[in-house]
Amino acid sequence: MLPDYDLVILGAGAAGLATAIFAAETAAQRQRALHIAVLDSAKKIGAKILVSGGGRCNVTHDEVRPDDFNGSRTIIRNILAAFDAQATVRWFAALGVPLKREETGKLFPVSDSARTVVAALLRRCDELTVPILTQHRVSDLTVEQSGLFVLQHEQGTYHARRVILATGGKSLPRTGSVGSGWDIAKRLGHSVTTTVPALVPLVLREKMFHAQLAGISLPVELATFVTGKVVDRRVGSLLWTHFGVSGPVVMDVSRHWTLARAHGHAVELRCNFFPGRDFPQLEKWLLETASARSRVSLRRALGERLPDRLAEALIQWSGIEGEAILSQLTREQRRVLVHSLTNFLLPVERDRGWNFAEVTAGGVPLEEINFRTMESRLVKGLSLVGEILDCDGRIGGFNFQWAWATGYVAGRAVAASV
Repeated sequence: MLPDYDLVILGAGAAGLATAIFAAETAAQRQRALHIAVLDSAKKIGAKILVSGGGRCNVTHDEVRPDDFNGSRTIIRNILAAFDAQATVRWFAALGVPLKREETGKLFPVSDSARTVVAALLRRCDELTVPILTQHRVSDLTVEQSGLFVLQHEQGTYHARRVILATGGKSLPRTGSVGSGWDIAKRLGHSVTTTVPALVPLVLREKMFHAQLAGISLPVELATFVTGKVVDRRVGSLLWTHFGVSGPVVMDVSRHWTLARAHGHAVELRCNFFPGRDFPQLEKWLLETASARSRVSLRRALGERLPDRLAEALIQWSGIEGEAILSQLTREQRRVLVHSLTNFLLPVERDRGWNFAEVTAGGVPLEEINFRTMESRLVKGLSLVGEILDCDGRIGGFNFQWAWATGYVAGRAVAASV
């Protein structure tokens, strides 16, 4: 039986579209015919790209390192080396989407519109005559004795020589990411690690003071303790919200909290509102301030270093009157306050769930794919790219870089092998 396609890519998100483009371009360069199709369950393509970066699409970061990701660092390093951030900048420029660097190191399209990113990817697929078949949700994928793949989808059946899974994870399910690719991968023999929401805001206990601080953002140091041991410590911006906490540093640590909770481990998130200073250093500062300014109030002293509303909330939380004179605090009061300022336990109840998660932690283990080609080590002719894999990056464009890089490696490898 002749196949309908040489290559079928399941999923027309960032990784799937990149894979299709790189495969078609490589085939064209080699003057080889490669019949490709991209199947997606959605009616409209690019929903997740369109909502990313506040509608601007943080395409990548100016400096991308393996340490910016969670997963098998050696494998991640090799994949990123094949297509780095500079290659991404050049690629998007060639697609007609010049990028600009912002102060944080994030790279956005000069247009400040994610629509230009989606339009450029779809335009390039069209130029390469790669059809994108919408409303083609694949329900089953099997392999015949001949080696051909059989894809059962909403519109019927296709046969293909090669298949690439680019179905994503479960983050932002309203965009079509529902984890269906993991079911397919498992039926074909792959394993899937525990999957949880990552880059997701965290909900605090209702009796906390977070609601009255909504909208306040400040730099902090967050430490994540799992069964009493520190598994992550980082400095960044925390945003207080009506439901709890968000902001880059919270989004980055969230995957450690959600994974620990999923595994049934005791997990704590502790906050230092004076990053770079520990308990003794902050106590020394308070003593020196009290000595130099004997009549200064506690509220005023802290208000010079912290947002007023936060300073007042932390003072009250410590059981001290805000108008108390700093120099008149008892030793016990001072130490309780310093503990609240440098080792504050954030009472996290839960994460906000898949609807608010930007990415998935967990997935198909990287050890089950060949990082030189992205081909499965278990199923010949099957490759996996993007978020379906057990690799998640921190906030700032890193997960898009993973999509472009895995798409580059897989697309070129398949075009060379078919």
